[in-house]
Amino acid sequence: MDGSAELCRLAGEYTGIRVRQMLFGDLSEVKVYDGIWACASVLHLPEHELRDVTGKMAAALKENGVLYLSFKYGTFSGERDGRFFTDMTEASFADLIREIVNLAVEEQWVTCDVRRGREGERWLNVILRKRIRQKH
Repeated sequence: MDGSAELCRLAGEYTGIRVRQMLFGDLSEVKVYDGIWACASVLHLPEHELRDVTGKMAAALKENGVLYLSFKYGTFSGERDGRFFTDMTEASFADLIREIVNLAVEEQWVTCDVRRGREGERWLNVILRKRIRQKH
């Protein structure tokens, strides 16, 4: 899925699978996906929407499913170069997901941007796993 109709068309042609055009906020599936890859995408949401969307992604994952997210590293929130950004640090991300009880951080790391002219920019990368519910 992607918000861009053109990207969905191209991805569908390339992969041979149906790619749905929709926004993360419209995600309503429950326990459908083994994994969700959201590389440099949800960082364009304000924090209150980001918390809601992360919860929707968690609900859409099957038990033990994996979620990858990446954010520009830092504490900035607002418009940059004509687009909205919510940057994250390890601490602000921990605050963001504190109330999403069924997600656990499995791994997180900071990388440098590899694009020419952006070598000084850093990224927070996070892999989360949907916890398996304990039976009592």
